Amino acid sequence: MRPFTIRGKLIALVVVSVALTTGLVMVALATKTELRFITVFSIIASMLITQFVAHNLTKPLDEMREVAAAMAHGDYTGRIDGENRRDELGGLATTLNRMAEELQAVDRNRKELVANVSHELRTPIAALRAVLENVVDGVVAADPETMRTALKQTERLGGLVETLLDLARLDNGVVPLKARRFEVWPYLSGVLKEANLAAAQRNLTSGSGHHMRKDVHLHLDVSPPELTAHADQERLHQVVANLIDNAVKHSPPHGRVTVRARRGELPESLDLEVLDEGPGIPKSEWHRVFERFNQGKSPAKPTSGSDGGTGLGLAIARWAVDLHGGRIGVAESERGCRIQVTLPGTFSSRG
Repeated sequence: MRPFTIRGKLIALVVVSVALTTGLVMVALATKTELRFITVFSIIASMLITQFVAHNLTKPLDEMREVAAAMAHGDYTGRIDGENRRDELGGLATTLNRMAEELQAVDRNRKELVANVSHELRTPIAALRAVLENVVDGVVAADPETMRTALKQTERLGGLVETLLDLARLDNGVVPLKARRFEVWPYLSGVLKEANLAAAQRNLTSGSGHHMRKDVHLHLDVSPPELTAHADQERLHQVVANLIDNAVKHSPPHGRVTVRARRGELPESLDLEVLDEGPGIPKSEWHRVFERFNQGKSPAKPTSGSDGGTGLGLAIARWAVDLHGGRIGVAESERGCRIQVTLPGTFSSRG
């Protein structure tokens, strides 16, 4: 039997009560004190000791009841202070606190999933709407090239819906990557074109230039021009699009954002860089840049009326790079911010 267990405490209570009563009886016999006084005194002493032990045992139970009631109503922030106890109630308090932390994490992940989906669906929907409105308003003709652009956005929406289905496999630690070899220049050129379409649509609908801005010039630098890579194009699109969105948000008026692609050290690997001319990121904040809901990219506020966004773009980019087994991080730059991405070319899917 371990000391400090509830059973041990109850046994100790009985032993102490019996020993106290026996001692008082012996004192009464030795001093010829009337037994009725000894009996009353021993009863009072036993009740005080019992009350002390009972309070020690029931206080953590009351805390557990309150925390459990709060969790039943969706509040997972409560914690129990009895983890330092060495009895069964301490173990139960530790278990309940761990359960509350896990439920809080599940609730937070559920909210993040809704925000992630909204963030990812916004770009293709805005681009598709821009194409269709231009056709309806007669700005562009419904020629095959324009309709191919609309079709591409529709296909991208379908791909994002498939991504939602893939998220169900995250619980098993498996996320399928449809990796294949592709030419980098035309692929990245298409990503930049979609970014410009989304920027045009947002300016038309909001009038305030939130997020993507038309005054920022997007520049593509791929060397050699025939460069190829091996990756999941849908996941890579998430990486590049979110990095561009983040860079443009923090660019100065009429600034320049450069997307640079080079051959990596391994066969069919790829080194990507996205550079802007904004205020940059303090080195002390580099480790927090890719955290979810971290909106403070730079010490200065976003320019031209752009807001801080949802703080999910860079977290999504890191997630997609991690799936490839690659690396993403902030690098030294003389001006602005420089984000480096390395994709190994050959990898195994990870959750």
